[in-house]
Amino acid sequence: MYKIAVAGTGYVGLVAGVCFAEKGHLVTCVDVDERKIELLRQGKSPIFEPQVEELMAKNKERLTYTTNHKDAYKDADAIFIGVGTPAQPDGSADLTYIATVARQIAESIEKDCLVVVKSTVPVGTNDKVEQFIHDFLVNDVKVEVASNPEFLAQGSAVHDTLNASRIIIGTESKWAEDMLKDIYKPFNLPIISVSRRSAEMIKYASNDFLALKISYMNDMANLCELVGADIQEVALGMSYDERIGAKFLNAGVGFGGSCFPKDTKALSYLAEQNGYVLRTVRACIDVNNDQKTILYKKASKRLITFNGLKVAILGVTFKPGTDDLREAPSLANIPLLLEHGACIYAYDPVGLDNLKKFYPEGNHKKGSITYAKTIEDALKDANVCFIFTEWKQIKDVKPETYKKLMRTPLVYDGRNIYPVNVMKDTGVEYYSIGR
Repeated sequence: MYKIAVAGTGYVGLVAGVCFAEKGHLVTCVDVDERKIELLRQGKSPIFEPQVEELMAKNKERLTYTTNHKDAYKDADAIFIGVGTPAQPDGSADLTYIATVARQIAESIEKDCLVVVKSTVPVGTNDKVEQFIHDFLVNDVKVEVASNPEFLAQGSAVHDTLNASRIIIGTESKWAEDMLKDIYKPFNLPIISVSRRSAEMIKYASNDFLALKISYMNDMANLCELVGADIQEVALGMSYDERIGAKFLNAGVGFGGSCFPKDTKALSYLAEQNGYVLRTVRACIDVNNDQKTILYKKASKRLITFNGLKVAILGVTFKPGTDDLREAPSLANIPLLLEHGACIYAYDPVGLDNLKKFYPEGNHKKGSITYAKTIEDALKDANVCFIFTEWKQIKDVKPETYKKLMRTPLVYDGRNIYPVNVMKDTGVEYYSIGR
């Protein structure tokens, strides 16, 4: 059992904290946001993520939440950094939060300590973090930095952490390697031990490869429409090839979230800073940007105007199982619709509170936005419907519901939820991706 401090209580930090506690370690979760810490002390998670609150309750004797970083760090055996590294306008990663935590650690620790960076950072960052800590170190103690990138997916983060395909650790000494292996020993999962810089690159290379698969399939879907093929049938045929695999072959309106958009831009930026152009990743970014508004463009060709039309939007989060809107296709389409006078009625099981932060209910520009409590409220008398997220609640809507409730049963499905022939036979004018 180790005494562990975790900096940050977002998707990376909080999930890591509760999972370490689940495996028997004593964990202190640290955050600067007092509101978050108060919620956590009440047993409530500040993020929408299945199983987190369940593990918080189960392991409450081993979990502590605080804004006092000095007390949390001073006698920790290991400190895991799980703070955000948001993308800057040029695509580079903003390392401000990492630097802040690194300095706090340097000024607080009173015993030998391993600092482990779980946040996604550009290759070489952990070298700088270690030097930064040494520059500001107050006490004469041993401190090393290791890289331990996470590979969780929002909506299944706890499961992904406890049942990971592998744990990547990047270290520069036997002492750091042995301690990190020992911390993860109770997880009973494969551990891949590499250098710090290789660990940093594994994270980017893995995420960007998956992003490439998605953009490739979206590119193929657009071509399928032009030549009369069906992308779902094409994906099925591809999926039986073990070299390709069955995952990440679904065409749609592009990827979003906190990882793929940020990591593709960051890796492209890193390459350019080193005098190299990652042409495949650059193309992936371009395809994804165009894909997000492809349904809007289709609808614009079909309709004279959106002005004064009731537009139903089903699903606003970037994927089901999360309330995260970061880089969600809905955020690329809503401003276009509002600019052209649409009266939007948006539905999402969990994401509307976050959408209200961007677009409060009421009038915006030439259009307006209303938040629907039910799918039926959103669809009633609608002139057109856009589907951006494949929530189960949305997938369960029968084709005849669109025909019955909408003034004009005109549906643009960005997640290929329905069979084309079924929608057509029901009397719905239906447009999807690559079919």
